[in-house]
Amino acid sequence: MGLEQVVLVLVGALAGGTVNGLTGFGTAITALGIWLYALPPVVAASLAIICSIVAQLQTLPMIWRAIRWERALPLVIPGVLGIPLGTFLLPHIEPKFFKIGIGCFLIVYSAYVLARKGQISSAWGGKAADGVIGFGGGILGGLTGLSGVLPVVWTDVRGWTKEQRRGVVQAFNIAILSLALVSHAVAGLLTRQVAWTTAIALPATIGGAWIGAFIYRRLADRGYQRAVMLLLLLAGAALIWTTLWGA
Repeated sequence: MGLEQVVLVLVGALAGGTVNGLTGFGTAITALGIWLYALPPVVAASLAIICSIVAQLQTLPMIWRAIRWERALPLVIPGVLGIPLGTFLLPHIEPKFFKIGIGCFLIVYSAYVLARKGQISSAWGGKAADGVIGFGGGILGGLTGLSGVLPVVWTDVRGWTKEQRRGVVQAFNIAILSLALVSHAVAGLLTRQVAWTTAIALPATIGGAWIGAFIYRRLADRGYQRAVMLLLLLAGAALIWTTLWGA
């Protein structure tokens, strides 16, 4: 790797780790747009999974007590079951249309949340609806790699606090990403190049996660919600841009 590639890997890792430390998700959304200028897509995808898991583990002690398994498991278990279906559908469905649709949805919903004055709170559907959202997140994870989008939006619909939302989203992401990492290992995608880029990226990922966690602890519920929705708004725009014009 040349110096320019190393710098891009470090910048992407620092940005992705900071966003993950702040929100509990978003490494791939943030870092891939940078890494794809320096790395092959397959290597960048594996690196995103590894760095995301590492960033999640860095902040897990901070939110461990906030995890309520009665809230998390109804999303996590169906999400794990949905990944193989999304992977199966991948060769049969054009993911581009899904990505554009998700991008439009993220822009509209996050703009609505940023513009509204109050907080909504709905218990509609109970655990069954939570399971549907988790299963859908798993399918999107296998199909497009965007497993966390639906759970993040759903925790806002539920009106949960900052800690409640973070606990559910982080538990969901760790489970889904761990399964994705196993899938990459079985498929032989964890190559020597992935190992070298991981060694370069991890210090910046860990440092970024600490920075993001520092900011997280100083945000109130409303500030945290706005930070998450702003990230989703930018992610939706970036998703449409990279899908239509390439990254």
